Amino acid sequence: MSSCDLCVVRNRAICAALHPVELEALNTIGRTRRLEAGESLMWEGEDSVLVANVIDGVLKLSTNTEDGREQIVGVVYPSDFIGRPFGGTTGHGVTALTDATVCVFARRDFDAFARQHPALEHRLLERTLGELDRTRRWMLLLGRKSASEKLASFLLEMVERLGPKGCAAHAGPGGSGPLVDLPFSRQQIADVLGLTIETVSRQFTRLKNEGIIDLPSRREVRVVDLDALTAEAG
Repeated sequence: MSSCDLCVVRNRAICAALHPVELEALNTIGRTRRLEAGESLMWEGEDSVLVANVIDGVLKLSTNTEDGREQIVGVVYPSDFIGRPFGGTTGHGVTALTDATVCVFARRDFDAFARQHPALEHRLLERTLGELDRTRRWMLLLGRKSASEKLASFLLEMVERLGPKGCAAHAGPGGSGPLVDLPFSRQQIADVLGLTIETVSRQFTRLKNEGIIDLPSRREVRVVDLDALTAEAG
């Protein structure tokens, strides 16, 4: 069987729109690449030469400010598509937050394949519009919400994106809510949300003290009361 036959995100990635024969053709131009946490796949400002499907792991999209600071502008999860098809330069760097596996295509080969397969182009358009919606929600999150609302919204997204489909969340002991392994440090969460690490730590402690979440470890969050967390997110 081809790697497409064995792909765990096949039914959720952009290639889900393709028939078996088309998948076989796509498989001939792609290759699987494994990334270690901290390893970069794409660099901001460089020519767009690669595109990829995320198979496993979590990666960050980041840009550098004029004073040299890194700003995380997005996060991608299993089944997400990364890169810029049809030319141009890469608008942000792409770096693995966790050990990750991606299916990589040379951008020109992928462009040619997409032009020959309208279903794939349509799926790309759907993904682009979905990403635009998420960006608008993120602008609201960063610009209007309080610190508590920001962290609650962030945790809800982790539950949604790293839930059973992402194979990174599971029920806690006794069937208590989903247990999520966060791919972020406290400092990275603060950077993503535009907060200080002290504020993030205080909000985690408050949510735990109020019985909304539990914190088995620094990188694990168990959602005890999903309705309360949703209300907290505003």
